[in-house]
Amino acid sequence: MRFAINMGEAFREDLITVQDRVRAAFNWTYEADVESAKLLRTACNDHSQADTLGWSASQRQQTLEGLRSRLLRATIVVLVGADASPNQLDRAWPVGTEFVAADGAVGACLERVTPCCVVTDLDGGEHLEAAVKQGIPLVMHAHGDNVQAWKASLNRWVATPPPLILTHQTHEKYEDMFNPGGFTDGDRAVCFLHWLGVDVKNMRLVGYSTHRVGSWSGQTDPARKLEKLGWMATVLDTIHPTWRAVEPEKRP
Repeated sequence: MRFAINMGEAFREDLITVQDRVRAAFNWTYEADVESAKLLRTACNDHSQADTLGWSASQRQQTLEGLRSRLLRATIVVLVGADASPNQLDRAWPVGTEFVAADGAVGACLERVTPCCVVTDLDGGEHLEAAVKQGIPLVMHAHGDNVQAWKASLNRWVATPPPLILTHQTHEKYEDMFNPGGFTDGDRAVCFLHWLGVDVKNMRLVGYSTHRVGSWSGQTDPARKLEKLGWMATVLDTIHPTWRAVEPEKRP
């Protein structure tokens, strides 16, 4: 079943346009994003152990289809962002709740709840590595300045290979690598779920802040990170116009 290429194509265009605006704002080049995407796709598809590791195009498609099925069956899907605190997760969730972590925020989840995937551009450090060791699927993103990070990660993960889904942030079309929209890991996670067909009414955002850098964020320039969080707000508003006006814990 090849659902992903045409899923929400018309709707997605406004989200993908935001990526062009972000590149312009930060003086990043489109060509660098394209190159990273192509190289990551090739690194997985042509890996000498692709089938053994579960990273071939067909196996990644199976991972994607299985994840989609799981998320569409969920009672609610809780998206965990970088400003999450453990006590926000230490509660009785409805039966059938699924969790999706934004990169390093998986550290807030582990030993409390088990995410069905982590959306990551590989800034998550030791927390992401812990998720890899548990075999949690990664929605792994390529952009212009993380080539060395994903190369090092793939080399490191040969010992304990996580299931992978690949995403990018260009207008190029691939059958086995996708652009669901979004910019930061947090808003890309929302875009990814919406792209899969999860209704925003079934999503809950925990630890999503647009005014401070969360404790689960990777090492970053705080001022630059706040600028990026402003773009996250733009993406969230594009998906659901009321979200920015509501406190994160009260969002749909």
